[in-house]
Amino acid sequence: MPTIEITVNGELRQVQDGLVVSELLAELELEPATVAIEYNGEVIARSTFPTVRLSSGDRLEIVRFVQGG
Repeated sequence: MPTIEITVNGELRQVQDGLVVSELLAELELEPATVAIEYNGEVIARSTFPTVRLSSGDRLEIVRFVQGG
């Protein structure tokens, strides 16, 4: 399968062409309910994770919520 290059939290990453944000999160073993994502400079809603298709050159910043006690 062809791959594309995206940037995740400042690091270049090769991913499958056609991947959507929710699939990327699964690859990274991150639970969608515990993250916020800035996609090409815009914060995206969790409800769009399954439909936002990644393209070569995309930049994502993924912030993970951590609970403390």
